[in-house]
Order: sequence, then C-alpha cells, then structure tokens
Amino acid sequence: MEKQQGNKKLTLFALTWPIFVEMLLGMLMGNIDTLMLSHFSEEAMAAVGVANQILFFVNLMFNVVSAGTSVLISQNLGAGRNKSALEVASVAIVLNLLFGLLTSLLLLGAGRTIFGWMNLPQELAPSAWTYLMITGGFVFAEAVRLTLATIMRSYGFTRVTMYVAFGINALHLLGNYIALYGSLGAPFSGVSGVAISTVLSRLVGLAFLFVLIKLKTDFRFRMRGIHAKDLREHARGLFQIGIPTAGESFFSTMAQICITSFIALLGTQALSAKIYAQNLGMFNNLFTLSLALATEIMIGRYIGAKLFDETYKRGKNYAWFASLISAGSALLIASCSGFLVGLFTNDPDTIRQTVHLLWLAVLLEAGRAGNLILINALRAAGDVKVPVYVSVSSVWIISVSLSYVLGVHLGWGMIGVYIAFIADEWVKTCLLRLRWKSRRWETMSLIEREKTAGYSPF
Repeated sequence: MEKQQGNKKLTLFALTWPIFVEMLLGMLMGNIDTLMLSHFSEEAMAAVGVANQILFFVNLMFNVVSAGTSVLISQNLGAGRNKSALEVASVAIVLNLLFGLLTSLLLLGAGRTIFGWMNLPQELAPSAWTYLMITGGFVFAEAVRLTLATIMRSYGFTRVTMYVAFGINALHLLGNYIALYGSLGAPFSGVSGVAISTVLSRLVGLAFLFVLIKLKTDFRFRMRGIHAKDLREHARGLFQIGIPTAGESFFSTMAQICITSFIALLGTQALSAKIYAQNLGMFNNLFTLSLALATEIMIGRYIGAKLFDETYKRGKNYAWFASLISAGSALLIASCSGFLVGLFTNDPDTIRQTVHLLWLAVLLEAGRAGNLILINALRAAGDVKVPVYVSVSSVWIISVSLSYVLGVHLGWGMIGVYIAFIADEWVKTCLLRLRWKSRRWETMSLIEREKTAGYSPF
C-alpha cells in the first residue's frame, strides 16, 4: 500500500482543525511580532509593517500556483492517479521556485523605488529597506515552503503542517527575543536581527517539510521523467485554477481598501468600531476559512473519483453546516459583546456602535460562511471562472457602492456599511448555491478517469 494511502480515512473535521490551529498560530505570531517591535522601537514597528505589506502582495502571486496545486493533487488522488499527483507536486515546486527567484530579484532591484511610490517617510526608509532586503532576498524559499505545505495538506497531512508551523513560530519567537533583547550586535540585532530570525525559521520549516513529505508520501522530486505533454498539461491546470483565484483575492483586497477609505470619512470612532468588531470576529473567520480549505480537499477527492451525487450532497451539506456554525459563534460573541468590547475601550459611543456591528455580524458571518464553502467547492470541481466573476462583481457593485451610498451619502454610518457587507455576502451565497445546484461543474474536472465501481477516493 502506498504511503499516501496509509493515513486514516479523511474527514472534514480531521482536516479542518489542524488548518485552523496553523492559521491561528500565524495570526498570533504577527501580533506578537508587532508587540515585540513596538516595545523595541515605534519606528522599527512601522518600518517592518510597511515592508510586510509588500510581502503580503508577493504571497498573492505564489497563491497562483498553490491554489491550483491543492485542487489538482486532490482530484488525482481521488481518481487513484498517484503518479500524476506526484508529478503535479514536482511541477508546482519548480514553478513557485522560479516565481520566487524572479520576485527576490525584483524586490532587491526595485525595493527602494517601491518605497518611494508608497511615500514612505525618510526616517523609516533605512529600517524598511534592511528588512525587505533580507526577507525579500529569501522569498523564493518561502514560495517553496508554502507549496510544500499545500502539497502536504492535499495529501491529508494537515496535522504535519500544523506541527511544522508551530516549530517555525517557536523558533521565530526565540530569534526575535535574541535579536531585540540579546547582546549579539549587528547584524543580529534590531530590525536586521528580526529579519534574519524570520528567514532562518522559515528555512528550518522548509527543510522539515522536505523530509516529512518524503517520509509520509511516495514523493521524490523529479522533472526528467515527466513527458513534455504531461508537463504542459499540469502547468496549464495549475494556472487555470490559480490565476482566477489570485485575481479574485487581489480585487477583493482592493475593494476592502476602497471601503476602508469610505469608513475613514465617517471618523475615527467608526474606524475603531470596525476594527474592534473585526478583531472579535477573527477566530470565527479563521475557522470558516479553515473549513473552506478542508472542503476543497474533500470535494476534490470525490470529483476525482467521479462520485458526483456524493459530491453534490456533501457540498450542499458543508455549506449549510458552515453557515449554522458561523452564525452560532457570531451570536455567542454578540451576546457577550458589551463585556468583550469593554476590554478594548472605555468610550461608551464606540462600545455601543461596535455592539450594533457585532449583532449585524450574525447575518454577515452566516452569509460569508456559505459563500466561502461554495466557492472552494466549485473551485475543487474545476468550476473557477463563474464563481470568480460572481465574487468580484458582487463585491464592487454591491459592497463598495452600497457602502458609500448607505454609509456616507445617506449618513447611516457603519450600520449602512455593514448592511452593504451583508447584502454582498448573501447575494454571492445565493448565486453560488444556484451554480452548485445546476451541477454544471460535473463536466469541468481537470483530469480524466474511467469510473470504477466501488472505488473509494480516500
């Protein structure tokens, strides 16, 4: 029996909770980074924050390949095409390595110019450039690490990637402490020390993932044995899934930036209320996103096996389950909102406004959860373009436009903005439910398989 088939039967919960913990660790580590740097120097914190904004957009590019990797490997494993799944993994690593090397060169060559476009204050420029030069110079290694983590999750080893993430964060935390409070001196102190800590911890994580992927699966990196036709087919499939997915993330991010500029017109109190409400709902959002990624793996396996009736039933049930869980947890947060918001601020007007937003978030999160599950399920089935068109069109036509009209023009403030958010999420969810119900995705599988009676994709 092959190694990748030696793990326990996959379930949605078994996939979801390690992904959730891994994402939670990443979020907490970002906050700890900010906290440690703020105690060291406000300028250092701001400089690293600006550099990380650039690196965030760089990661969007790496998601072009990573998104397609998850879908193609899941479908191939579901179809019993283990050799093709291993070939996809090799192609994905090479593509993201090449993207990473190109990006590293771009950041090293044009980093200062990018900071100039961002109107970075002169006093922050040296620290920001130091951090970007070190982390950006090794961003190709992060591209490969992200790809390996995606491959491991696609094979069902989500707990392995969780453990590796825990180790990376622990090393990074130790390195930050030494850099900021130790006595090693330059370049292992201050901002440069934090950057070196970031790079070294990620390199260690990369090495562990390479070892573990060989131990847990039959993976052996190889490109020579792949026929040119198969190579082109794998690359085409990766881009067919990845480019629309990355585009959807980019345009949605731009929409959120636009909406934030509208909220800024409403004043500091409105902006604070939004941030408090978002932070309190962060755990809920992380769980929903983790559930969506797990759904993508499960649906991809069923699609590969051509078990379409089971796929349809599970996709529909997962969406309802996610909406109910998300609404329930949002309701729990809303019922305790007065106390929770009071932990962050004493201003009664801000507390009142945030409480109102958290009650509206019950409807918002229920719609968002259904939307996330369905868009990932459709992507796993190979139906990428229509969900992306729906998502991008809705966020700009409904969310952005209504946020301005209701929140700013009509003077409804943050209540109007959240009504726009709710309308956007529920319109997307309803349209994507219709798309799922149409079952047109049954003809969009990215691989071919002769259906075998009684075949199990797990």
